[in-house]
Amino acid sequence: MSLRARAAALLATAVLASALLPAATASAAPPVTLRPDAAAAGWLAGQLVDGDHLESSFGGVSYPDQGLTVDAVLAFAAAEVSDDAAARATAWLARPANLAGYAGDGAGESYAGATAKLAFAAEVRGADPAAFGGVDLVARLRALQQPSGRFSDLSQWGDYSNSLGQSYALLALARTPGGAPAAAVGFLAGAQCADGGFPVAFGQPVCTADPDATALAAQALAATGRGAAARAGLSWLVAHQGADGSLAAAGAAAGNANSTGLAAQALLTGGRPVAGVRAWGFVHSLQAGCGAPAADRGAVAYDATGLDPATAPRATAQAVLGLSGAPLAGLSAHGARAAAPVLACTH
Repeated sequence: MSLRARAAALLATAVLASALLPAATASAAPPVTLRPDAAAAGWLAGQLVDGDHLESSFGGVSYPDQGLTVDAVLAFAAAEVSDDAAARATAWLARPANLAGYAGDGAGESYAGATAKLAFAAEVRGADPAAFGGVDLVARLRALQQPSGRFSDLSQWGDYSNSLGQSYALLALARTPGGAPAAAVGFLAGAQCADGGFPVAFGQPVCTADPDATALAAQALAATGRGAAARAGLSWLVAHQGADGSLAAAGAAAGNANSTGLAAQALLTGGRPVAGVRAWGFVHSLQAGCGAPAADRGAVAYDATGLDPATAPRATAQAVLGLSGAPLAGLSAHGARAAAPVLACTH
């Protein structure tokens, strides 16, 4: 099958699986779906601890993970399902202790990337980012902008701000009345490597592009009027796609669902449909289907080694963005279905 024929076939599959199906059992049962993105988001909702947040483990101990919870909120909006779960997660993020633990207290500690991502999630949910959990995230974010245009951390532990946070800052501020500052847009565009990709860390001796950073930057710059830089970033993603359509993390050989999911989203929404569908197909190939145990159906494995409970929530959250093809710039939870669906299977 030719590449174009394969792309058309995959697109047709996605279109045909575009609707949630009514549950075949009692009304209390969750709805079922054929859509890969909705099934993934439904599985992800089921992983929420206490129904309102996700956790990560380190050294055998589990900790609440605000950043991963934000990823889930964005995934629910992209798939337009699991809105009840998204509302609970958003309320959890807005609790003062959780907000301060993630974005800082706004006085001695204030973290640019976390503040930007949280403000963006609030906007996606239709909440006011200037009054989220009693905090004006927009004002706090603008206060972290340096004369260069970079959004930097205010912290006794140092400045760990990077291009991922810069991209989320542009996406968040572009939705505010003041818009994204020109200097901030220019700073991100100026960080582009000579090959068209974007690095995670700023100011390194050698500019080494990263697929996650490039996918986010391309979307942020397209949303803020830097089309040429965005297109160059998309070209870098296409050039670094594997034969299976995947993108690998910087320095890695094998493709993964996280990087490829973000790349699929950027490519599909940036006018590169063939490459985007190839990336979509790779992510979908890692999704647990009806042959998997019922508890795993819909989840997306990080890579071809198989589903790992430790990595599946993050892989699934970022995979949903690519499986849905919903652009970050226009992402909204408005109209999302309340329930968390399950994959339609006959057994």
